[in-house]
Amino acid sequence: MALNRVVLIGRLTRDPELKYTPSGLPVANFTLAVDRNQAPNAQGEKETDFIPCVAWRQQAEFAANYLGKGRLVAVEGRIQVRKWQGQDGQTRWATEVICDRVQGLDRPRQDGEGVPGGGGIPDAGFGGQDAMDLDDPFSEP
Repeated sequence: MALNRVVLIGRLTRDPELKYTPSGLPVANFTLAVDRNQAPNAQGEKETDFIPCVAWRQQAEFAANYLGKGRLVAVEGRIQVRKWQGQDGQTRWATEVICDRVQGLDRPRQDGEGVPGGGGIPDAGFGGQDAMDLDDPFSEP
């Protein structure tokens, strides 16, 4: 038996980027900055991982419409490693979290930063994504 589940809480490093596949499916890409739960390094600084995330369908639209740079976000999903050939013929690899659930954990700032118009719905629920095609980084699930 195998298990591939991940739960992360971190801050968005930039606004989610929403795109649509040729067949019209929404897909959002964003990066979470996640602090490690360990002692600070020798200089007394926390260590942070920057983890690329991909959300599809309802989750993608929720992220793009209600979440913005700096927001505290929880994601639940699975880790996926993709491999493809670049235009230069080199093999490229990407490791990312395919999100089944995306949830905002804080409210947007009221001073004009964050998402205009407020927080809206608290989360978008589960999406149940299928695996993406490993040959194409933007293939549909």
